[in-house]
Amino acid sequence: MESYARGPEFALTAKTAPQVFSDTAQRFATREALVVPHQKIRLTWNQLAEEVEKTARGLTGLGLVPGDRVGVWATNCAEWIYLQLGCAQAGLVLVNVNPAYRAQELAYVLKRSGMKALVLRAFDSRSNYRRILEEAGSVPPVVYLGEESWDKMIANGVDVPALDASCHDVLNIQYTSGTTGSPKGVLLTHHNLVNNGKIIAHGLRYSEQDRVCSPVPMYHCFGCVIGTMAVIASGAALILPAPGFDPLATMQAIHDERATSIYGVPTMFIAQLTHPEFSRFDFTSLRTGVMAGAPCPIEVMNRIVKDMHCSQMTIMYGQTECSPIITMASVDDSVELRVSTVGCTCPETEIKIVSTEGAVVPIGEQGELCTRGYANMKGYDQDPDATARAVDKDGWLHTGDLATMRPDGYFRITGRLKDMIIRGGENSIRARWRSFFIRIPRSPMCRWSGCPMRGSARRWLPGLS
Repeated sequence: MESYARGPEFALTAKTAPQVFSDTAQRFATREALVVPHQKIRLTWNQLAEEVEKTARGLTGLGLVPGDRVGVWATNCAEWIYLQLGCAQAGLVLVNVNPAYRAQELAYVLKRSGMKALVLRAFDSRSNYRRILEEAGSVPPVVYLGEESWDKMIANGVDVPALDASCHDVLNIQYTSGTTGSPKGVLLTHHNLVNNGKIIAHGLRYSEQDRVCSPVPMYHCFGCVIGTMAVIASGAALILPAPGFDPLATMQAIHDERATSIYGVPTMFIAQLTHPEFSRFDFTSLRTGVMAGAPCPIEVMNRIVKDMHCSQMTIMYGQTECSPIITMASVDDSVELRVSTVGCTCPETEIKIVSTEGAVVPIGEQGELCTRGYANMKGYDQDPDATARAVDKDGWLHTGDLATMRPDGYFRITGRLKDMIIRGGENSIRARWRSFFIRIPRSPMCRWSGCPMRGSARRWLPGLS
């Protein structure tokens, strides 16, 4: 058997993000949609729709026209959601800007994206963004959250012109190192993001009864797709517990808001499970959640299931270029299956594992994971050469991830092509060693260093912390 799989059929929608949001807001008008404890904000779907409308009008009042690009450079806050959905409503393209950027990185994204406006907070506990912006040099018109310029933008809003939008229009640009090296803007459409959110919500069995605690960053696809797009597809409430990840604030939000779902990477869950105040919080409302970004040791998953009551915690795998989710575990899978694989192929998605020569490898043999389907990006912004290197002529996106496929259709990620260490003619994958070292008590983190050695080009040594 060859390492090829196609996910089940699924009713993809041709609706745009504003259409899906409007449908959900009308259907669940009086139910809670957004809770942001650190800003003391609590909105129903109807109230959120009003904030989104005001934001769309404000952006249009700045002179922005459909197709223009608007950057958002901020940590998690209610305004991030207003801008994400408001840009879509006004026909604008949202550009996610990483709050960790410094002047050089910011200048690159400002120039490369061609954004016509940038919305940011002047400063927070981690950075003085105003100063970094000044150091970046030439900048577009700027609106500061929580200051007069934001209030003025909202007050001077004008009617949004009627849009003739297609679901295949670009909705969002997310910058990533991608599969081919330097940072590139990934062009993602309504069709990509709306349907990925819809499939995620279906897999997690979300309904309007669910309450999703999302401490992951909004600038990342984990926050703005697995978070926002999944809740607008289902009517679930979204909870943003803090501007950045804070284990205590996250646990407090789960406790206070009776969250039914929790998101994070393994280190986030470890930070909560090992927190000295963990035992005082009530996690019995939790049912499910998403863990992604790194392998999860079975010991950690067992504690999440037992101590955080997340019996249906799922594992997902993907990358920005795929909107992002490609595979996911079922909420009914065993714990062993969830931690040893990244699940099986998502609906309306194809996956194959290929050799370095491009041939599909037999079941169980390692190769590069390639994917094709509705979720594949439109391309890299203004970079057709990089797009052609990542997506072949048959539409297969080459992820750069090494993987194996099991006979039951589940996948294991074994490393990155670029992370393969070749020593003495032998191939070694760092992920395999990391999965071993992470099991050592009191050593949840592992990093690697290359050391020149006599008689050998380089020897790789693991370091524990």
